[in-house]
Amino acid sequence: MKALSSWSGGKDSCFALMKVKEEGYVPTVLLNMMNENGKVSRSHGLKLQILEAQAKAMNLPLVACASTWGNYELNYINTLKSIKDKHQIEAVVFGDIDIESHRQWEEKVCKSAETIALLPLWQGDRKELVLSMIKVGIKAIIVSCDLTLGVAFLGREIDESLLDELEGLGVDCCGENGEYHTLVVDCPLFDKPIELLESEKIEYDNYCFLTWK
Repeated sequence: MKALSSWSGGKDSCFALMKVKEEGYVPTVLLNMMNENGKVSRSHGLKLQILEAQAKAMNLPLVACASTWGNYELNYINTLKSIKDKHQIEAVVFGDIDIESHRQWEEKVCKSAETIALLPLWQGDRKELVLSMIKVGIKAIIVSCDLTLGVAFLGREIDESLLDELEGLGVDCCGENGEYHTLVVDCPLFDKPIELLESEKIEYDNYCFLTWK
């Protein structure tokens, strides 16, 4: 069965895709929702070139859909339908863990596009999931975070020592509540690690970001 990845570029969507591949699904295409100009992803603030580098490392096509927040759901469904017709997709893979409203939305849009929603990480222990990601070889760095962490955490690799620091600060180690977002720079799905562009750290609207030139 061919599967589309709702690809954020981060650790959770990556691990979810790895899990369904182990179950026999065939990763076929990546879908990312971008901002209005199509240059930066809405979920993690990643430049299109970075997402394209990840897709190239997996030898998969990337569909980057520009959208406002107001038209997000409609554009997601319409894009999913188009991809389904072109690539014969039957399932869509999401990396959500335990936020019920996210699951309900994902099942809703998949039903509209007559596809199956797959959530292989659902109800997993958050810390155990991150430890498993590290163990299987997912290398990810923090690309955005809240002020509890601050700019000093930007660019840090997710490893066991970092998890201890996060817990010491009272921050969920998985970042499931938006405490931080990640970028996968290498994993077993990649032919080779991606090369990152020069970046800088900024603080904007009570959140911190790595930005690339």
